Amino acid sequence: MSKIESFSSVYQRACDRKGGEIGLEGLLTSVKTTVEIEQIPDDRLLSALSKKVFQSGFIWRIVELKWPAYEQAFFDFEPSKVLMLSPEQLQARASDPALIRHQKKTQAIYENAHMINDIKIEYGSFSRLISAWPEDDIIGLWAQLKLQGTRLGGNTGPYFLRVIGKSTFLLTNDIKGYFKSHKLIDYGFTSKSGLKQVQAVFNHWQQESGRSLTDLSRILALSVGDNLV
Repeated sequence: MSKIESFSSVYQRACDRKGGEIGLEGLLTSVKTTVEIEQIPDDRLLSALSKKVFQSGFIWRIVELKWPAYEQAFFDFEPSKVLMLSPEQLQARASDPALIRHQKKTQAIYENAHMINDIKIEYGSFSRLISAWPEDDIIGLWAQLKLQGTRLGGNTGPYFLRVIGKSTFLLTNDIKGYFKSHKLIDYGFTSKSGLKQVQAVFNHWQQESGRSLTDLSRILALSVGDNLV
């Protein structure tokens, strides 16, 4: 593993590419506080999580357009109500032309409602588990979602965390390309060892800058690749 570039250099490069500090800062998104995340109801978390499952490998705009119909079909994603659906009712929703015809992703809504219910029993709420998880081990939360949930591997879990305001980095093509070209990873991005190396770099930058993982990830992505002004 090579020496880690200072984040100030990464930041300056992103500024140069995005019209200066004001331009760059305008492209960043805020994260929620621990208290704000803990106050998110479990039904909103199931909705956000399910949407990311459907958007994975699919056209995001179409999922957005159909999502009001999903809210209606799945009782506003109240986990206890979703769990009352019979296999026949789930099948009917998986073949409903008003929704997206995908049996496995439809079944994932039910399976992830089970996950949220199980976590609620242990932690009080799904949001409490997420809010309390430390940023310096965000890959541990990724692993937890993948282990306990359904179809939450790859970037699906991290994108879900990003959309609800939890501070996390993403492994986009630009970011993976940076880590490879700077020789900051010795293993695959799906291996525990590789993910630990990526986490260590982001932890180093967080200590240097005081910024959230979300900011660090976004700024890094804007500092490389083809996304010039």
